[in-house]
Amino acid sequence: MIATTAVPTAALRAGPDRTTEQVDQLVFGEAFEVWEERDDWSYGRALRDGYVGWVVSDFLAPGAPSPTHRVAALRTILFSEPRLRAPAGAALSLNALVRVEAQEGDYALVAGAGWVAGAHLAPIGTFEADPAAVAERFVGAPYLWGGRCSIGLDCSGLVQQALYACGRGCRRDSDQQALMGEAVDRADLARGDLVFWAGHVAMMLDPARLIHANAHHMAVTVEPLDAVVERRLAVGEGPPTGFRRLGAI
Repeated sequence: MIATTAVPTAALRAGPDRTTEQVDQLVFGEAFEVWEERDDWSYGRALRDGYVGWVVSDFLAPGAPSPTHRVAALRTILFSEPRLRAPAGAALSLNALVRVEAQEGDYALVAGAGWVAGAHLAPIGTFEADPAAVAERFVGAPYLWGGRCSIGLDCSGLVQQALYACGRGCRRDSDQQALMGEAVDRADLARGDLVFWAGHVAMMLDPARLIHANAHHMAVTVEPLDAVVERRLAVGEGPPTGFRRLGAI
């Protein structure tokens, strides 16, 4: 059975229990293929990035209607009515997939959710051109293991969301992302290139600085590459394992 994520975010867990590890996260509108149901949980595969795990069944809605838009802002607030002072609810994060049912003034009605600012949406097929610029919008967002949204995300989640916003598919984990693109030398690093360590990934903003979601600061930060290399060596985490260039989007 194919279902759709019906809440702003839903944890994908290692087991059918809220105390188990969050291995990934579904965002609103993403499709999920249900393979098994157990009590209040569904086991299956996230169709956008292929990750497998358990999600609370109530967080899913049956079927997978085609989205008309994606959220293009870092996050957009849901309102009960199409007006500025209407009661506000939760927020949808960047790259959430939505189906617009109606428009009124500056607001768009998202099926199954509420009204959002129309300027925060982009039609499906309309993308950005600079993944590094997308990543920079997340500066200060908290680090969250398994997270993929503006409320909290991990290193590979940041890279994935930056690439999604630019219309590029991207696997979920850093070891999978390390297979993308082509190898480059450290001396040739440029904006948008990826830097890998064992279990970690960052994106270059220029030949000297990178952006990454990291557990050292528990946030998305911009730092000199040299400083990150030195810090990780000092705690025994080893040198970079590779540098990759993704090529034209």
